[in-house]
Amino acid sequence: MRWALVKVCLAVTTMVVVAFAVPLGLVVQEMASDRAFSNAERQAATIGPTLSITTDPGQLSKAVESTQMGAARRMAVHLPAVGDGAPVDIGTGRAGESAVAETRRIGRATTASVRGGSALLQPTALGSGDIAVVEVFVPESEVSNGVATAWVVLAGVGLALIIGSVGVADRLGARLVRPAGRLADAAHQLGEGRLGARVPEQGPKELRSAAVAFNAMADQVVELLANERELAADLSHRLRTPLTVLRLNTASLGDGPAAEQTRAAVEQLEREVDTIIRTAREQRPATGLVGAGAGCDASEVIRDRMAFWSALAEDEGREVRLAGVDRPVRIPVARPELAAALDAMLGNVFRHTPEGTPFAVDVHDASDAVIVLVSDAGPGIADPDAALRRGNDGGRDGSTGLGLDIVRRVAESTGGDVRLGRSVLGGTEVRVWIGLDDRARGGSGAARGGRGARRGSRRMRGRT
Repeated sequence: MRWALVKVCLAVTTMVVVAFAVPLGLVVQEMASDRAFSNAERQAATIGPTLSITTDPGQLSKAVESTQMGAARRMAVHLPAVGDGAPVDIGTGRAGESAVAETRRIGRATTASVRGGSALLQPTALGSGDIAVVEVFVPESEVSNGVATAWVVLAGVGLALIIGSVGVADRLGARLVRPAGRLADAAHQLGEGRLGARVPEQGPKELRSAAVAFNAMADQVVELLANERELAADLSHRLRTPLTVLRLNTASLGDGPAAEQTRAAVEQLEREVDTIIRTAREQRPATGLVGAGAGCDASEVIRDRMAFWSALAEDEGREVRLAGVDRPVRIPVARPELAAALDAMLGNVFRHTPEGTPFAVDVHDASDAVIVLVSDAGPGIADPDAALRRGNDGGRDGSTGLGLDIVRRVAESTGGDVRLGRSVLGGTEVRVWIGLDDRARGGSGAARGGRGARRGSRRMRGRT
């Protein structure tokens, strides 16, 4: 497209230059010829007063030699024959007798081609009524004086115009091609799964409209995929949590074939659900969880989920402590995502600690982040690396290795991270750092999320 525009501009400019330069050069050439012959006519007219006074060859010879053209041997006077006398030629003549006779016959100035140039033949009336012819030689160099320079100047100007037009066309083509290239690159990136690809809304109006349409389409794709991720998180919330409660309740069924069959059925169902969740999680795109305008009140979501888990904690004799949720705390995480992360952490407490083990949930609102702490008084994790390997080991110990992965992704989507350590209660503490100023940093949160991803990859998958 760029080269095509350059070729079109080159062709158009060349035609314009030829259309104007060639006629202008011809006009210059004609003006130079007119100037040379006009000067010759003026020189011929200077001898006219002398011819009106006398036709004496001696005096006329002196008069011719006194002129500029006569001194340069470029003027001649052709007198007609008087009586029985012969015609007299004064000065250096170059035109033939036939040309002189033809000029005398028609009675007006003519030009004749001679060797080295042209001869201007100017008829002049004598006192006797006869016609004398004054000849002035105009050399070829004088006729074409300045014409070559004019042609060179015109050619230079035309070439400069052509080069300039090509340069301008190339720049204009670049302005057209660059936005189109960015649009094509973004389309390729989107096709490869990089959903953050966007096109700057620059360039001509049509390309700006195409960029707006592409960005809207990409946003729609991200929104659709975000809905799928929310559905996966909701699946974890809706299926995994009730199954945890059901599995714990089967322990109170006692012994017997019916009880064993119930427990086996629950375990089989839990394995099937784990397979479904794992499959859904493995197919997620590698993009953030936080969409434009997403957010919720963390205190409200935590109070709601704790109301659900507190009933089960009461049945198992667990002491529950909740702190820091007495006032609203806004975070840039969608409500279903935060609820799924809380269910994953609290489900771990019930799954991996004995009945009667107390646990606590604390919320700390800092200036640039919100920290959610889930701690218990259980046996803890002596080796986080071993827990990581166990979490990736095909669901051993009833674990899918995906619970804390949900938590990690929620934190990293805001530029935060997740840390696993020892709690003040003596057991495990999961510290979730949720960033609040990621948008204000203009992308630095992504880098922080990358650091969190590396930390998470070392620590986070030991528990579900």
